[in-house]
Amino acid sequence: MEQQVRFCTAPDGVRLAFATHGQGPPLVRASTWLTHLEFDWQSPLWRHWLEGLADGHTVVRYDERGCGLSDREVEDLSLEAWVGDLEAVVDAANLDRFALLGMSQGGPVAVAYSVRHPERVSHLVLYGTYARGRLRRGPSQRQEAEAMIAMVGAGWGQNAPAFRRAFTTMFVPGATSEQMRWFDELQRVSSSTETAARIRLSRNGLDVSDLAGQVTVPTLVLHARDDLVVPFTEGRLLAALIPSARFVPLERRNHILLADEPAWPAFLSELRAFLAASQSRGTRTSPA
Repeated sequence: MEQQVRFCTAPDGVRLAFATHGQGPPLVRASTWLTHLEFDWQSPLWRHWLEGLADGHTVVRYDERGCGLSDREVEDLSLEAWVGDLEAVVDAANLDRFALLGMSQGGPVAVAYSVRHPERVSHLVLYGTYARGRLRRGPSQRQEAEAMIAMVGAGWGQNAPAFRRAFTTMFVPGATSEQMRWFDELQRVSSSTETAARIRLSRNGLDVSDLAGQVTVPTLVLHARDDLVVPFTEGRLLAALIPSARFVPLERRNHILLADEPAWPAFLSELRAFLAASQSRGTRTSPA
């Protein structure tokens, strides 16, 4: 399996890197915090995701502005800019109609895009995500958000990974030592300290609760019951806000599902069954 990396330009001139791999109907993953198209490709945490998602699909993913192979020096870190980036990527990939996957911080972007372009999204899949950022969830979550941003500022770019390990243990508490070391390093190589903190702050302030109620495309919401990054209650709330969304709890605490845990094949089974109905109706053109 190989990936092809290309570049496109967002409406405000930011250059974005996107990659395609696999064959079949298109499945677009809205970008999240902490990505690097090349670094992720050999990842002991993401490799099974890349293979699993590409089983029967052409996967399109991209580095968000400020991260990975995309432009690192950016001004606008807003929901409007992130939706514009997704629009630019799917246009550059020559996609007409596709399934859209919004994971973690990519969920609000996927929700907003689906409301703006319902004719292009065959099915919407939301995993481990939310409608309300941490700053919109009450005092305790605000304090946690402020503490996390302070940790980014204090130790993100340093060689010693102590500060970054705090994020790693939240995202993948069940990971092996090798997987944790890789995730520690991903944080360092994915973006600068300043940009990482700005992205966190902006995403913490998002609230797409009103937009969620306007989603008209078929939607599947999945969430790990003991997720330490995004509380289970936030995933359940998101599913309740989206008309006719189906909600699937997964019995696990890892935010990034690991290959050897039962929740991973359960996730794939739900995803494939849900997307199967769209494959006969969705259309695509070949990626550019």
